[in-house]
Amino acid sequence: MKKLRVVVLCGGQSAEHAVSLVSARTVLSNMDQKRYSPQLVYIDRKGGWRRSRLDLLTDHVGASEKALLAGSRSAAPFEILAAADAVFPVLHGPLGEDGTMQGLLEVAGVPYVGCGVVGSSVGMDKEVSKRLCMHAGLPILPYAVVRHPEHAAALARSLGWPIFVKPARMGSSVGVVKVTKSTELAAALREAFRYDDKVVMERGVPAREIECAILGDPWAEAGDPLELKASICGEISPNAQFYTYEAKYLDPDGAKLQVPAGISAATARRVRELALKAFRVLDGYGMARADFLMDRRNDAVWFNEVNTIPGFTSISMYPRLWRESGVDTPELIHRLIQLALRRARAHGRLKTAP
Repeated sequence: MKKLRVVVLCGGQSAEHAVSLVSARTVLSNMDQKRYSPQLVYIDRKGGWRRSRLDLLTDHVGASEKALLAGSRSAAPFEILAAADAVFPVLHGPLGEDGTMQGLLEVAGVPYVGCGVVGSSVGMDKEVSKRLCMHAGLPILPYAVVRHPEHAAALARSLGWPIFVKPARMGSSVGVVKVTKSTELAAALREAFRYDDKVVMERGVPAREIECAILGDPWAEAGDPLELKASICGEISPNAQFYTYEAKYLDPDGAKLQVPAGISAATARRVRELALKAFRVLDGYGMARADFLMDRRNDAVWFNEVNTIPGFTSISMYPRLWRESGVDTPELIHRLIQLALRRARAHGRLKTAP
């Protein structure tokens, strides 16, 4: 049987560039070599596409970029895509996870892993995803959107302290600051506005961080091998005030990851139901990780966000949650590629003219 050529895209023009390289190594290392012929394509920080090699990637955030730049050669994007049977984008953050790359892949007519243009776009935007999910009845903490810093103080007072200030379209906790009093607000806004021109301020609660992984086709019938499913729940207990970028990727003792989460069966069931509902509301497909906050005072569960290209590092929750749910990482990668091919076949049957 002919092997399918799968292009793994990593890097990109995002503050999560370095994390993407580590995620790509996990994906490539776990791709079934009997079924697939993986090809690494590195997108540098200026947007240049480069053919590269797996052995230039490492498991350490920030350690691969120089080697990739030196050991790769430039190539035209559409030349790469024209020769691909499928694409596995491992591009976290803007210009990779936000629908822009998905639009390019749609135009190129190549099957790709993960959510489509709409699902990727609204999933990346914390404000839009909260608004859509709130409209659908999911529990959402009070929040406000800031476009101009001079309007922030009054909005913050209406939310009450503490609040979290976040770039609306960024991941890995980049640019996120916890604010406990008014004198800290200006500096937090400056940090968030470094990464986006839209900022979300959200009421803070004493919360536990609960996560759930999602995999499958939302329109598949029950019993289909690729039907939509939610994993068991996991819990993250950061040693800092919240799960910062440093705690996620740079400090080996930055957080404790517990799988399964130490929550009741009823709460776990509710989280899984809410995760699947949010995925459908946001037009998800293939994969996502849904993040929730559980109030320590009363166990109330709040939807926080979805990550449509979740981390695939050795410590990332998405592959770990599936491993603990009975799907090892090679099988997970295989199912994601098969989902990409399924969607492409379905789209190929659609008419493009009256």
